Amino acid sequence: MKIGFIGTGVMGHAIVGHLMDAGHELFVYNRTKSKTDDLVANGAIWKDTPKEITDASEIVFTMVGYPQDVEEVYYGDATGIFASDVNGKILVDLTTSAPSLAEKISQTASDNGADSLDAPVSGGDLGAKNGTLTIMVGGEEAVYEKVLPLFEKMGESYTLHGSAGKGQHTKMANQIMIAGTMTGMTEMLVYADKTGLSLQKVMDTLAGGAAANWSMSNYGPRILKEDYSPGFFVKHFIKDLKIALDEAQKLSLELPNTQLATQFYEKLADHGNENDGTQALIKLWWTDQTNS
Repeated sequence: MKIGFIGTGVMGHAIVGHLMDAGHELFVYNRTKSKTDDLVANGAIWKDTPKEITDASEIVFTMVGYPQDVEEVYYGDATGIFASDVNGKILVDLTTSAPSLAEKISQTASDNGADSLDAPVSGGDLGAKNGTLTIMVGGEEAVYEKVLPLFEKMGESYTLHGSAGKGQHTKMANQIMIAGTMTGMTEMLVYADKTGLSLQKVMDTLAGGAAANWSMSNYGPRILKEDYSPGFFVKHFIKDLKIALDEAQKLSLELPNTQLATQFYEKLADHGNENDGTQALIKLWWTDQTNS
């Protein structure tokens, strides 16, 4: 299959590799071209614009940073995906973005004879590298079934949750849950540290009981190594939490824990840590490391 992929960041880069390993022909575009150099060296084909990617491909995946980036990639006047003839093509947005934008893309695709899915993912850099991502999908079932063999190459859990935008709503639920586990994990470590406990022993013990969670298992060890490299950027998590809070407001819901987590992460970003991984939240307590 001829596959276009727009956005080869930390996670997108790994996903492209899996699709190439499966024998597909990959066309790639990224705002910073150098991030595709090794992919091109291994057989991917560079294209200069999202339009050119779409022209060459049967199915196009997008995985960029923010809703405004998604908007530009799809609707850019002369260079966007919809500047191409998309009739008969499938468009899949893996970005965590606004549900309303997913609905807009779906309608535009349909108006032009194309199909689309919103399919945000969870699992971070390790999930992308290991092909174990969780993929949350919104769109038509027939389209989902066509794309499923590709989802199987990049993840180990994939579920259709309903019509356009439902994948994004599911990802918001995911991020709300993670916000709670990240704040809980960091406070747990701070408490254990202040009481003189071995943090490694504490995490090993908690992993066997009701406190076990993905954030502790995957980010706890990084914190102990003072490794704040981004499996998922602080700035992108803030973006996600703000989308979740915006959607909650539309539904007349109050999410106080999510609001508090957003404030914590905004404070972390204000300290200059917006390009760290989300595990850097611990720096708000271990103040000697803030701004490091």
